[in-house]
Amino acid sequence: MRRTGRVLVSGWLAALFAAATVFFAASPAQATGTDTPSQATYLAEQLRHSPVYVSDQMPRAVPRSTAPEFAAEARRLGVPTYVVVLPSLSSGGMDSGLLAAVHDRLGRKGLYVAVSESGLPNVQSFGVSVPGAADARTATVYELPYDATSREVFRHFVDLVLSGHAHERAEKARAAYGGAYNSHEPPTLHTTRTDRQNQSFLTGVVVAGVPLSALFLTNYALRRRGTGAGGPGGAAVPGRRAPSKGTGSPRPGSGKGAGAKAGRVPEVSLAKAGGGAGRARRHRWVLPLGALVLAGLLAFTASRVFDDTSTGDGSVPTAADMRARVDRVAEGLRHDPLYVDPESPSPLDAAQRAELRKRIGALPVPVLVAALPSSLDDESAGNKDRLAQLLHDRLHRDALFVIADLPNGSLWTANYGTRLDTGSLYDESRDPASVGRDAATLGPRLDRLLASVATARTSKTAGEPFAPLPVPDPVAEQRLPGLFTGDFQPGLFIGALAALLLFGLVVAVWASVRWLLRLRTGTAAGAEAPVEPGQAWLRRTARREVAALTAELEPAAGLPQTAHRRAWECLDAAALLIDGDSDGRIDTDATPAALACAIVLARAGRAVVADPSAATHVCHRNPLHGAATERERNGTGRGRSSARPVCAACRETPGAVLRLSGADGPGYRGSTPYPDHPGPLATLVKGAGIDQLTREVRESFGVN
Repeated sequence: MRRTGRVLVSGWLAALFAAATVFFAASPAQATGTDTPSQATYLAEQLRHSPVYVSDQMPRAVPRSTAPEFAAEARRLGVPTYVVVLPSLSSGGMDSGLLAAVHDRLGRKGLYVAVSESGLPNVQSFGVSVPGAADARTATVYELPYDATSREVFRHFVDLVLSGHAHERAEKARAAYGGAYNSHEPPTLHTTRTDRQNQSFLTGVVVAGVPLSALFLTNYALRRRGTGAGGPGGAAVPGRRAPSKGTGSPRPGSGKGAGAKAGRVPEVSLAKAGGGAGRARRHRWVLPLGALVLAGLLAFTASRVFDDTSTGDGSVPTAADMRARVDRVAEGLRHDPLYVDPESPSPLDAAQRAELRKRIGALPVPVLVAALPSSLDDESAGNKDRLAQLLHDRLHRDALFVIADLPNGSLWTANYGTRLDTGSLYDESRDPASVGRDAATLGPRLDRLLASVATARTSKTAGEPFAPLPVPDPVAEQRLPGLFTGDFQPGLFIGALAALLLFGLVVAVWASVRWLLRLRTGTAAGAEAPVEPGQAWLRRTARREVAALTAELEPAAGLPQTAHRRAWECLDAAALLIDGDSDGRIDTDATPAALACAIVLARAGRAVVADPSAATHVCHRNPLHGAATERERNGTGRGRSSARPVCAACRETPGAVLRLSGADGPGYRGSTPYPDHPGPLATLVKGAGIDQLTREVRESFGVN
């Protein structure tokens, strides 16, 4: 029995020894433990340690440090979930069979999900039921825009699976965004640098344009109302007459007044006007200050609305994320001069790899070959010179570095300290046989390159390659510029220009509207004699006419004494009518009749300054028409002396009688003919002249 046992044990040992000999003899590379595992085997081994594997090849888009966040989302599904996050060129598609191969090697039931930086390539379940998983993938692909990050894609997928409405969402999304001729895209999720430039420009336009438009239009409206920028206190009255000693504003019937005594020309003082102008100057700061406050509020609102600070979902790669792939490749090259990326489908079979290692070992200079993908999302931002420099710095070893870009298989060389004349090396760009190169022809092209290395000339002057271009900082790359930088200043300029254009347009439109309204209401003497003037027009015109008379009287020293006295009396009477408070400004309670009378007097005074022989009467139908040079036609036969004075236009075609509003402001009660209003103006309907009108005004204020 003991002998039989010894024979059996010896037989088993011999069989095991023979099998091991055959296995290791079949592949020298495997004997040294340097051969590259298949993509599925490598990924299955990584998932064996953690259910989420994030590639180290795209730290700028998906940092490896975000793996715990993917794991947290996967746990929400309630079933074993295995997630691989790979570059889109390595993750395959629905028909690649990658997830099935990973499951076969891992041997665990669960939901397998492949995520890339551009979407959700594949989802498959093995041994578990996940209703709606396929529909959730379809809906995710259609519903999310192109700028959705991998984390957002996976989170959206999980939300759809848990919603229970994945099928309905998939059908709806397919109808909305699917189809060969549908170019409609879902709205983007993140703010790009171009978007931030547009936001800055728009903010500048609004911050400058809106306050300036409000300032210009409000000031224009106030001036149109005759209050200028000084608020509701009324417009300043130039040429306000000086009150007498110790007196305030005169009141009708008081027996006192600020007018000149009989036989003396009344004098005009600008002191009160200066006081009103001082208040106006102080009040003029109100509108600009309000515009500044409005600009500040708009800027603050814009900073709250456009509050994005980064272009992504906030994932920022760490220093470990940025050096992970370089560490992995450098560690592989320490033990093997040929490194093929295990995360990607290998373009070289075992025999090709063994042959390449043999040729590399026979070369007169050290050569290190790394076959791996290169993209803008890796640590070197797709710069192969930068990748070669990083590998050289990490290995601290001089060699000819050869980078084979997967999957297209293009070759890139960088010479660090081998003294080879790289100009004599194989250049695939000049090789007609390399046209249409791909990963399938990588082996033969590497053979030609290594053959050229074996025969290449050496040069004592050969040195290290030029320093590669700097790569963008991954943190600064995602950080958005400030809202008030860049195109903000051009936006301010355009906003100010737009405000000016808008102001000009409003003024032009309003002038056109006023002109049309005057035509409609039958204005007899153009823009200066409306039939039913409003309170704003009366205040504005009274201020303008009194100011014009004041300016024309000051230099008119050569006027005849009679004309000079009449003009001054007109100015004095006009000031009494509209400045009873003696503050140099139009009274807020000035009645329409008083304002209209002041306008008539001021215009009569200006007519005397311009022509001392000007008519002493005004049109009795509408005193705003000005001088009456004719008498109305008298159908009664009583003679010309009984006919009342009219302007030339009203003599030919009698115009409408001037009508004034019955009350000011909110108490508006319609308009009535001016003779129905109390005050000196009503005397004009009886044919009174300007001299009589000024006397009526002085008497009504108790001025002798």
